[in-house]
Amino acid sequence: MVEQAAARLRAQISEGHWPVGSKLPGETTLAKELGVGRSTVREALRALAGAGLVRARQGAGVFVTAAEAKEDWPTRLRRAAVGDVYEVRMLVEVQAARLAAHRRTDEDISAMRAALEGRRAASAGPDPAFVDADIALHAAVVAAAHNPVLADLFAEFAPALREGLIALLDLTGVRADESNHGDEAHEALVRAVAEGDGDEAERAARTELEATMGRLEGISPSGV
Repeated sequence: MVEQAAARLRAQISEGHWPVGSKLPGETTLAKELGVGRSTVREALRALAGAGLVRARQGAGVFVTAAEAKEDWPTRLRRAAVGDVYEVRMLVEVQAARLAAHRRTDEDISAMRAALEGRRAASAGPDPAFVDADIALHAAVVAAAHNPVLADLFAEFAPALREGLIALLDLTGVRADESNHGDEAHEALVRAVAEGDGDEAERAARTELEATMGRLEGISPSGV
């Protein structure tokens, strides 16, 4: 109900029913117009505020601040150059590798080793399957850091990374001569995390990611 109410209000704003700068009717009036309860209207307005469409002014009401919603984070990532996304990925994963080396559990080690074997098995398949297995391995390392914010950030990056990495493999053809490209580097990363060596884990992650970043920069200044 909240999503439906927010969608109707968003449409009315974008169509100019309430111009930018105008004050929206009160919750009771909107509830009647939309056929919902006041609590639903209240949550819908919060959603619109989060999208940058309205802003509440204490004691004055809710005012329209924009006719179109600002892009959300997933949309911005899809539109970003993969090189830009990769730079942020490096910042996230290098630190995650160090944390993982100090926080990993036996279950995490098993998960990383299984993901490494999954990556090796996927090397016999097409590029998309190989990229999926590669991302799954990196996700296992990030998960071993036991920081939900880092895990959420990586999950947000994953779709954009997947698209960019598949394109990178297609353009460079690096797997033509080495189907399991980067196996030694990934094995070193898993080994360092499993052994609890934070310095080596950070170095292994940085070295592996910088190698890919170098290929991206070699194709285009802004990435694929």
